[in-house]
Amino acid sequence: MLGGIAVALGAALPALAQKAGSFMEAGNTQVSAMMMFLGNEEKVYILDKSEGNPGQINGHPAWASVWDINTHQSEPMDIMTNSFCASGMHLPNGSFVTFGGNNAIGVGGATSPDGGKFDSAYGDYDGRKSIRLLNPCTNGDDFSSDDCQWYDDPSVLSMQKLRWYSAAEPLANGTIVLIGGFTSGGYVNRNFPNTDPAYEGGGAEPTYEFFPSLGTPPVMQFMIQTSGLNSYAHSYLMPSGKMLVQANHSTILWDYNTNEETALPDMPNGIVRVYPASGATAMMPLTPENNWIPTLLFCGGTDMPDDYYGDYSWPHYNTWTYPATTDCQQLTPEPQDGSSPKYIKDDPMLQGRTMGQFVTLPDGTMLVINGASNGTAGFANRTLDVQTLDEMPYFESLASGPVTQPAIYNPKAPAGQRWSTAGLGSSNIARMYHSTAILLPDGSVLLAGSNPNLDVQTNVVYPTQYTADIFYPPYFSASVRPSVSGVPQTLSYGGQGFDLTVAKGSYEGGPGANAAAANTTVVLARPGFSTHAMNMGQRHLQLNNTYTVNDDGSFVLHVAQVPPNPNLIQPGPALLFTVVNGIPSNGTMVIVGNGQVANQPTQAAAALPASSTSSGGGSVGGSGNGAFQPSMHKGGVLASITGIIAALAFL
Repeated sequence: MLGGIAVALGAALPALAQKAGSFMEAGNTQVSAMMMFLGNEEKVYILDKSEGNPGQINGHPAWASVWDINTHQSEPMDIMTNSFCASGMHLPNGSFVTFGGNNAIGVGGATSPDGGKFDSAYGDYDGRKSIRLLNPCTNGDDFSSDDCQWYDDPSVLSMQKLRWYSAAEPLANGTIVLIGGFTSGGYVNRNFPNTDPAYEGGGAEPTYEFFPSLGTPPVMQFMIQTSGLNSYAHSYLMPSGKMLVQANHSTILWDYNTNEETALPDMPNGIVRVYPASGATAMMPLTPENNWIPTLLFCGGTDMPDDYYGDYSWPHYNTWTYPATTDCQQLTPEPQDGSSPKYIKDDPMLQGRTMGQFVTLPDGTMLVINGASNGTAGFANRTLDVQTLDEMPYFESLASGPVTQPAIYNPKAPAGQRWSTAGLGSSNIARMYHSTAILLPDGSVLLAGSNPNLDVQTNVVYPTQYTADIFYPPYFSASVRPSVSGVPQTLSYGGQGFDLTVAKGSYEGGPGANAAAANTTVVLARPGFSTHAMNMGQRHLQLNNTYTVNDDGSFVLHVAQVPPNPNLIQPGPALLFTVVNGIPSNGTMVIVGNGQVANQPTQAAAALPASSTSSGGGSVGGSGNGAFQPSMHKGGVLASITGIIAALAFL
């Protein structure tokens, strides 16, 4: 998809125009951002459920749009099927795919009269089996072309099972595994009492399948064991090729090839982290220091008793009165020393949070943002106790107490000092259920969405939200940012490394270039597919590097390729950042792997040159290269959607 070497970043804009720790409104998304992903260095793509959004396209309300990173303007996009609470993931070539959704609905969320096949008011078709493909395009492309639009035709491309709230996790060869889900709408995935934990009378789908398909979907016992509280199960591919899966209180290592499950310890303290408890969950940065051994961090959610969750219809408790937990737990599923995996209590969050979301920043810290201090995700028009919508204190929202100030977790800080809100402002927008957050190429974080309502509501306590805003992390306090040249557009698993040059005068801090070079890292940051307080596929991997410091104050980084294990970071797009003294460069989109759904070639990692310093210490001064602008390179338009389908053997 991409080839060649990206040119050096230019010097046209002030290095940092925004105040560190601040929020800035960033335009109107036209559809509420229930789902969101970074398509390339210019565009963010947004998806919603079918509802009465103000954005219109082809004679009906839109439930998809594309947002421009530079102008903060959005344009509606058309899709055929209802993408309500779909899952999504990248493909190895940089395309994106979404899976499932709900049946066709109309005004007020009512199922269409034909049983949910098509609704004429909103123009949506049943999305429960849908597979939707997109080639991200840039401003140089013709967005009216089919090549830049969503491909959504269930008669050609669909899953074998109905899936709503399914999990999605890519494998080492780029195949995506899809786990569980509902078959149609509801609050939690069960009846009460729960007499059919496998299928819930047809409401639950306890199987898994692959994209591209690998045969008939088998039943996954874990989906039965965790019945009711297993929507959007947390799933993370491990170095061994097995997968960590967590839902309800249960945790397993799963061999998806043999469907064998190895039980790990339960989540401590009876806390649920998956939807609708919706704790913040992410893989911590993979670094040479930790030998790229994954550790997962689970924070927030709720310890609400099981019976309070109720059933498909509504909760059996007034959830908005129940406080979210501050509890955080670490888990290393495959310890390097061969010991048994166990949960380890970590520093608690500074404030309880449900629907908080982790975004891993280029400097290796972890931002938690959005969410509420009480209740759960989801919406309902009543509970067991409050029996009419008029009596519901927050209309259909099942949460209260928006948490508008983010917090930052530092994995390298000593225990007791890992969380901080120092210097961080608060948003003016409540980001409740159906909010999203995604890392942008300049290292800021785009926030959008919030809609704890069945259809668009603009005059309720927590209205449908169309205003995006951007959060600027603490490193935006720097006066300059690294200007880097030589970024390759593809990375391999092992093999010969590459060189990056950091321009003189484009970094600050330290006594000179020698110290700066010694405090520089090169990282791959995959933002993931953002929905429901999680970023599916999000990973952060630091590459090995050495350096050579030049007498003029510039320095060259000798950078290793990705470790030769595609399980560590699966093939596909990622942002490459160079971080000097904790200040990241602008990220450049690269492709990890060969761009194909296939076993990825691996080679032994080549030895890097020894680091060398400048005898003069390296001068930090320069000639104005500290300014930067986002890189706009483009190696050509991606293959057409038809080409993608053919390449993946769908036609």
